[in-house]
Amino acid sequence: MAAVKGRHFPEDEDPSVSLFRDYLRLRTVHPEPDYDAALRFLDRIAEELELPLKKIEVFPGRVISIMTWEGTNPTLKSILLNSHTDVVPVYQEHWKYDAFSAFKDAEGNIYARGSQDMKCVTIQYIQAVRRLKARGWKPTRTLHLMFVPDEEVGGYKGMETFVKQPEFHKLNIGFALDEGLANPTDAFTVFYGERNPWWITVHCPGSPGHGSRFVENTAAEKLRHVMNSFLDFREKEKHRLNTSECFTLGDVTTVNMTMVKGGVAYNVIPAEMDVSFDLRIPPTVNLQEFERQIKQWCKEAGEDVTYDFAQKHMNQNITSTDESDPWWNAFSASCKEMNMTLKKEIFPAATDSRFIRAVGIPAIGFSPMNRTPILLHDHNEYLNEQVFLKGISVYERIIPALASVAALPNEA
Repeated sequence: MAAVKGRHFPEDEDPSVSLFRDYLRLRTVHPEPDYDAALRFLDRIAEELELPLKKIEVFPGRVISIMTWEGTNPTLKSILLNSHTDVVPVYQEHWKYDAFSAFKDAEGNIYARGSQDMKCVTIQYIQAVRRLKARGWKPTRTLHLMFVPDEEVGGYKGMETFVKQPEFHKLNIGFALDEGLANPTDAFTVFYGERNPWWITVHCPGSPGHGSRFVENTAAEKLRHVMNSFLDFREKEKHRLNTSECFTLGDVTTVNMTMVKGGVAYNVIPAEMDVSFDLRIPPTVNLQEFERQIKQWCKEAGEDVTYDFAQKHMNQNITSTDESDPWWNAFSASCKEMNMTLKKEIFPAATDSRFIRAVGIPAIGFSPMNRTPILLHDHNEYLNEQVFLKGISVYERIIPALASVAALPNEA
């Protein structure tokens, strides 16, 4: 593998692993990520790879960096390799090691926030490109390596806004790769769609009164009815997941009651009570019908029960995983050549892929981490160095396959 200029590595450690650990030590952690440190790091990488780096400030202090490797036929649609630079907070008292020390134990497990989500993929893209350049390979389609902020806080000051801007459309993207999840088995999980998050608050007004009386039509009675409707539905969905061999979490609607508000004193019956739910709805569900069901639950609970949304995503675009699809075929064929077993799923939570799919671009969520427990956002998040290194070789095959997809009918 090509050496990395101007860096000092621990003896006997693969330079790619050392680079990964360097990147993990950058404290790009919410609520105040050190994005400047990530930008300086990426500046150095772009210089080493001899690739132009463009920076676009989507919001003050929120910069998207794009390294571009121009293809031999730049009129064809490009390939996007997307990753986010931010990581979620840590509760250091629950960690074995400092979460930003990138400590490597005797088994080669590297402990750090972001080791799985998703600084590993960022460095795997970079090192795969470094190897491809070193051996003289050239892409037919242009490759864009994009590094975005704020994915972990919803993406509004990152990808969600950027996909609507002219600079994004100028990239002429035909297909995107983004993050996935680890898989504890030998297989690799591939995500072709995501569930829609709905965050809803139901308002239950009622008759107030003294706590010593049986007041009719109270807020609490309506609240109980609403809670029962949502939580009964939750039980049905949980049952569907637990009794079906073919369902994964991404195939069912999860319902979780997350907040309850109301009341001023022990002896005062409140005039209003609110309850909030986090719903995650798969793309197979008719969203209009589902909202009609919510309206019905509110109506059954009593008069004047209303609801509003803090978040209501309606995009149900999924990416084709049909073997006749040229993008999927290139991706899956290169994985088959490496004897990789792929498990296709709907992503149970949310990534920036949803914004990419929403503007009509096919996107696959994929992090090449098998035989690895899913530890994103968890205490003691780690990735084994051998699994990490294998991932570089995986991208070294997948990237050329995607960049060599022949001109499609709409590109002729």
